[in-house]
Amino acid sequence: MSLSFPSLTPASAPVAARGMLTASEQRFGFLPSPVARGAHAPAVLEHLLKSFAAYDRTSLTPLEREVIAMTVAFEHGCHYCMAMHTALQAGEPSAQEVVAALRAGAPLPVARLEALRAYARALVIGRGHVPASIAEAFAAAGFTEQHALEVVLGIATYTLSTFLNIVTDAPLDAPFRAFAWERPAD
Repeated sequence: MSLSFPSLTPASAPVAARGMLTASEQRFGFLPSPVARGAHAPAVLEHLLKSFAAYDRTSLTPLEREVIAMTVAFEHGCHYCMAMHTALQAGEPSAQEVVAALRAGAPLPVARLEALRAYARALVIGRGHVPASIAEAFAAAGFTEQHALEVVLGIATYTLSTFLNIVTDAPLDAPFRAFAWERPAD
């Protein structure tokens, strides 16, 4: 027997999750399937949502935060995150080349962002261990110790998010379907 994670609503979710579901529904205009399925464990959902909020308060720019989120999603093969983050960047013409490269798992066209992507990718693949040459390139691109720790926060946040999406088999919500993604073959 395998586990099933039916989508919950504010009416059917555990009491501890109801406010989070209502707030997500109000924020997005719909209840995202990962939130609806994550509500089976209110403590996990609360931690994830607080992690998103903390990550948004870092000194990294919005595009830098997206680079980290999409790098984690690519490495973990999270179709939901890749589609959602692509959709969120669809209105940013200056980000299109970067997003296309992230979806392909390819080097980024902006040197600073590529140093960030390589650093985040090395952290994910190396389970926290980064080769000296990648760490040096990260620092040479102007990133500091604070940034390095904020990258760790981003990776932790989006690892939890991608794993939740994958474990619950969260279906792609209608607003993100036009940006569907499958990991390219290696």
